[in-house]
Amino acid sequence: MNMPVRSHRGGATAERPLGWARNPLTEFDELLNQMSGLLESTVGGATPVAAWTPLADVTETDDAFEVEIELPGVKSKDIHVEANGQELVVTGEIKERERRGVLRRRARRTGAFEYRLRLPGEVDTEKVTAEMSAGVLTVTVPKAEVAKPRHIQITESGESGDR
Repeated sequence: MNMPVRSHRGGATAERPLGWARNPLTEFDELLNQMSGLLESTVGGATPVAAWTPLADVTETDDAFEVEIELPGVKSKDIHVEANGQELVVTGEIKERERRGVLRRRARRTGAFEYRLRLPGEVDTEKVTAEMSAGVLTVTVPKAEVAKPRHIQITESGESGDR
């Protein structure tokens, strides 16, 4: 039995049978890479390519905001963390590693990255810490003393009358 195949304009047939699904996000990423390459070849390599944003989780506790950013394979010397007011900015670069042979598929990102976060409360930028472990950068941004919730103790007065 013959499998139906898709035909492109001009009568050429595709290698894939009908109904064969590809991940649309993979196709979109490939399209962006092709467009970026086209732009670089047209304008020249001097124009910096737009930075991409790594995946991150943000957690808030009573004392601090904790930001975990996935940066597998990145060395801490290639990362810059800056806290300015309520804004946290993490920038850096994942360098292309040298390969032998022909690269058949590329799914990991390389190049400049940038993660920006505007925190919802007042923070103490002097006490921000950053730690890299197992490909995850953890940035802890302590809240300012005025922003921390404070429990107010209720005292009872000495009056014992019903009103």
